[in-house]
Amino acid sequence: MTRRIVRTVIQATTAAIFTFIVIFFLDRNFRVLPNALHEYLPTHHAGSVITDIEITTCSTINIFSSCKLDPDKWHRIEKDLYLGKGWLGNTAYVHVRRKREEELTAEDKVVIDVTVGRLNPNKAAAGGGADKNSGDEWEDRPAGLWIKRSAKRTASDSKSAVTAVDVIFGEDAVEGRDGWAVAGTPLLLDGPSSIPVAHLTARRGTPVAPFKPTPRINDNGRFKIMQLADLHLSTGVGKCRDAMPEDWNGGKCDADPRTMDFVLRVLEEEKPDLVVLSGDQVNGDTAPDTQTAIFKYAQLLIKHKVPYVSIFGNHDDEGSLSRVAQMDLIETLPYSLSRAGPEDIDGVGNYYIEVAARGSSGHSALTVYLLDTHAYSPNERKFKGYDWIKNNQIDWFRRTAQGLKKKHKEYSHTHMDVAFIHIPLPEYRDGNLTFVGNWKEPPTAPVYNSGFRDALVEEGVVMVSCGHDHVNEYCGLSKTEEGKPALWMCYAGATGFGGYAGYGGFHRKIRIFDFDMNEARITTWKRVEFGEDVKQRIDELILVDGGRPIMPME
Repeated sequence: MTRRIVRTVIQATTAAIFTFIVIFFLDRNFRVLPNALHEYLPTHHAGSVITDIEITTCSTINIFSSCKLDPDKWHRIEKDLYLGKGWLGNTAYVHVRRKREEELTAEDKVVIDVTVGRLNPNKAAAGGGADKNSGDEWEDRPAGLWIKRSAKRTASDSKSAVTAVDVIFGEDAVEGRDGWAVAGTPLLLDGPSSIPVAHLTARRGTPVAPFKPTPRINDNGRFKIMQLADLHLSTGVGKCRDAMPEDWNGGKCDADPRTMDFVLRVLEEEKPDLVVLSGDQVNGDTAPDTQTAIFKYAQLLIKHKVPYVSIFGNHDDEGSLSRVAQMDLIETLPYSLSRAGPEDIDGVGNYYIEVAARGSSGHSALTVYLLDTHAYSPNERKFKGYDWIKNNQIDWFRRTAQGLKKKHKEYSHTHMDVAFIHIPLPEYRDGNLTFVGNWKEPPTAPVYNSGFRDALVEEGVVMVSCGHDHVNEYCGLSKTEEGKPALWMCYAGATGFGGYAGYGGFHRKIRIFDFDMNEARITTWKRVEFGEDVKQRIDELILVDGGRPIMPME
């Protein structure tokens, strides 16, 4: 009796396995399972697929033209392809039709490929005729857009299925998102040559969670941070300001390519473990599409597999995206450790990251605090100039630092805390500081002093570094009332050619911080973009030794 039961179970199991295999192969080719079940199959990407793409053009002087399609069927990407500068008031927009996979009908086609170019891709690739591999024809749309759609029931499960479309701008435009790629050439639009070209970019397949590495002290006990201050990137290549030497490249200087070439060189030579973007990554008034500017630095850091954190300056949100919208985007990018921070305190980007001890330890060796210094004074009559760090931000910082102290004591060496901001603190202009490096312009710190410098000292932060004043590149040692070293306050010196630098022939800089956790030592230096010292460490200086700020060594 027992043997018969066992035999029956084996037969039933074998039949079930055989049936599953048959259904799997049938479904893979003919889609026989209900759509809802595909939510749980590994080839499925949850959410929507694109079923059509269209481009509309209209003019503000032609009342009969419209850039709107039926909103119940079409979703418009809210980016004017002419960036508001088209001839005779022309505007143009990309529209997509999208459906959730479970809502697809037998009549629906799924976009499985997209490109841009003057020639039919079939003719360009195969000398005419349809693509023999798929049997699906390319369909033309305005502005040189070509799409390929498939009515096969398996099309939406394909890794080629287009699930999102976007627009970025400029000859130097790059993608920073996983699964996205620029489609062919720029869109073929009839507009002024001064307008950055528009590129269609598409995502295929399921959106994937961005890779977020854990920063960790290297096995030799070292950790290196590269600070990029004031990149001032544009939509398009941008124009250099105050570039040195004046005859560089025959006088032709495109700001963003030169900026990113500088960053690339230092990135590959210094090989940092973390990059801090300390504000004004975006040059607001020349960046009508902020997203395009963000992708320039993000793509470079992602390609080199370097984790990065960012805060905002006073120009970042003067383009097309607010601070909130930018951080929402930046948080989705690979290798970005940036965070919006608590919603109940002022600003966007008040947060910290922990750098783990070497090996597999879970203990923190180094804490990096990042705070939003906002933009312009909310009370110009009383306090002219720039905004200040608010009391609730300082309270958050104090609570956070005090709450972390107990865990930090578990680290077997000396734990250190550092901070990065954009706008300098009022104490940066204190004439009693011990200076190393160049002070070339008056620090444009806020007039109102909210006391953040004192909070940093009281909570044991040993160094803070900022940007904002482009040609200041000094570190200043702030002391206690007894004259003992209390806090190093550094400037990075501006990196980007899209911002000003017109004080005495300034050459763009990048600041490096080298942490030797074996000695609890922080050493800093600068790298220069042009001149005899491009391979040298400029103004190399030990800021901290034994976990404490020290006087500069002779």
